[in-house]
Amino acid sequence: MGKKYSSNRFLKGAMVLTIAALVTKILSAVYRVPFQNIVGDIGFYIYQQVYPFYGIAIALSTYGFPVIISKMVAEKLEEDDEEGAKNVAVTSFLFLCIVGVAWFLLVYFGSGVIARWMGDPKLKPLLQMISLSFLLLAPLSIIRGYYQGKEDMVPTAVSQVTEQTIRVGTILLFSTILVSQGYSLYMTGNGALFGSITGGLGGLLVLLSFLTARKEKLFSRKYFSLPVGYIQIWSRLLKNGTAICVSAMLLVLLQFVDSLNVYSLLLSSGMEEVSAKTWKGIYDRGQPFVQLGTVVATSISLTIVPLVTNAYLKRKEDLVREYSQLALKISITIGFAATLGIINIMVPTNTMLFENALGSKVIAVFCLSIFFSCLILTFAGIFQGIGKIYFPAFCIVTGIFVKYLGNALLIPIMGIMGASISTVGSLSITAIMMLSYLRKLFPIRFFTFSFYKTLLMSGAAMTIGLQGLLQIYDTLLDKGMPDRPLSILFSLGGVGIGGAIFLVVLLRGNVLSREDISFLPFGSKWTWLMDKVQPNNK
Repeated sequence: MGKKYSSNRFLKGAMVLTIAALVTKILSAVYRVPFQNIVGDIGFYIYQQVYPFYGIAIALSTYGFPVIISKMVAEKLEEDDEEGAKNVAVTSFLFLCIVGVAWFLLVYFGSGVIARWMGDPKLKPLLQMISLSFLLLAPLSIIRGYYQGKEDMVPTAVSQVTEQTIRVGTILLFSTILVSQGYSLYMTGNGALFGSITGGLGGLLVLLSFLTARKEKLFSRKYFSLPVGYIQIWSRLLKNGTAICVSAMLLVLLQFVDSLNVYSLLLSSGMEEVSAKTWKGIYDRGQPFVQLGTVVATSISLTIVPLVTNAYLKRKEDLVREYSQLALKISITIGFAATLGIINIMVPTNTMLFENALGSKVIAVFCLSIFFSCLILTFAGIFQGIGKIYFPAFCIVTGIFVKYLGNALLIPIMGIMGASISTVGSLSITAIMMLSYLRKLFPIRFFTFSFYKTLLMSGAAMTIGLQGLLQIYDTLLDKGMPDRPLSILFSLGGVGIGGAIFLVVLLRGNVLSREDISFLPFGSKWTWLMDKVQPNNK
């Protein structure tokens, strides 16, 4: 009989990966604030121009190829074929070596062309630095995928957190030293990008230590041969791995498009070089807001996949529909609250994080992306759960194409605001495409009128409260109070006050059940609050 793994162990493993993914996402968003404070908007522009290449590398080695490898390894283990599982891993390793080297050669030797396409030839050495991260693709993907196939998620989780921690530490350390020593911002950016190499090596050392400690001879010489059927393994990696990677790279691909044409379009529109770099850096301030705003949606997406998969495999369509609707309800609620809340307190928050309020309107429009990104992440999780991995990738590629055209059309007319609008437009189109197809597959019910009424009332109450708070903020600024300490007070106070108002009105509306709330982080605490604020429970 094949080896069977308990659903308990599977769900525990999924939770371990979820926690690791959330920690790495928070680290990836938060470090940008002190980094921007160290290097300024132009330094931030330089770094953000090249960052998407690292984002692609990390998506390939964390969310794309390991998932497919883990499935193939698990299939062999179900047949009690331990040797076959190792053969799958090593065969995949040989394929990913080719992929990693191809990416490295493309970026390294194409760095001059890419930099000129971006409109800034000085970025060439930075692109060459980041190209090295693709050489770590194969070993990171294989060991993570192998252990995930054995339903041992700890090595993957520890390596992800280690990789991001070392990377962030390297970025902040090198940027501080290089700026204080008077090096150019381009040299500082190169030093910061070196963090992708130190982080990747740190993550790899963690994975190798797990192999050594557990005496796993994964890279034994006897496995380094191409077994019968290797073409099928390589084909699954190419097709399925690429589809999952595209779904995981939504925000990174949007940043990639912006790197390619925002700065060059600003220049061609008549803006001076220094101003164009500064405004691109100011526009990039929006990235941490969106990343943090979608953290809970990411958690929901990662949680919903195993639940939907389990229900789908058991052919329980009603349960698939129920889980999907539940995930969408929470995603809409969280996305709406986060988007509206951030927009309301954008001016003090922008000042608190980035030292001034420049570009607050541009960033506020950009933050509408949070709502649509939350929906897309949830849709992608549902589609992955039912085995439809190609359609979300198609939708995202379509959205990226719309984004590129949107930049080309709107930036010459509207400046940097055009980039924000094109981002929101592309994400809304992507979300609508996914929703339409999901409703064809499963007749997902739109929620009741009372749900949307309560949601709007909660948002309106929060907005009134926060706008009142902002009036006090503006008055104190006019009286000469120091802007950054004041912005810290009102930003953090706004988060607490706005969040409390939204939650109380929402919970009093009785549109979320206990099961709905259990999906949220610290669900038991929200249930206790619901019991306190709902009139019928008093």
